[in-house]
Amino acid sequence: MQTTLLIALGGALGAVTRFFLHTSVQRYSVSGFPLGTLVVNVLGSFLIGIAFVVFVEKIQIAEQWRAVVIIGFLGAMTTFSTFSLDALLLLEQGHYNSALLYILSSVFVCLIAAFAGLQLARLILI
Repeated sequence: MQTTLLIALGGALGAVTRFFLHTSVQRYSVSGFPLGTLVVNVLGSFLIGIAFVVFVEKIQIAEQWRAVVIIGFLGAMTTFSTFSLDALLLLEQGHYNSALLYILSSVFVCLIAAFAGLQLARLILI
């Protein structure tokens, strides 16, 4: 139960961080380009790479604290960072077909799902 609460706290901090980073960067965006989202996703992907090496490969801190930072904070800041780490780990382990399938299906299936959700909501909520 304690780990779950700590993950929730990390998640709250990650969500607030996402909001402030996104809105701060988005002010400089031209033509409606989602620069804030891109910056948050790139930063989150970069940070999850660092966190994984530091917390899992080097320091090997307690699993609950890894969960607070990686699942809680970075997971709430951007799930794209988790996607990036999973894809890279598949590649590092030599599972090239699985990595390619995961990358392509994550991008395209999620785009199709978002499109379907938009269309369904627009249809129902006319």
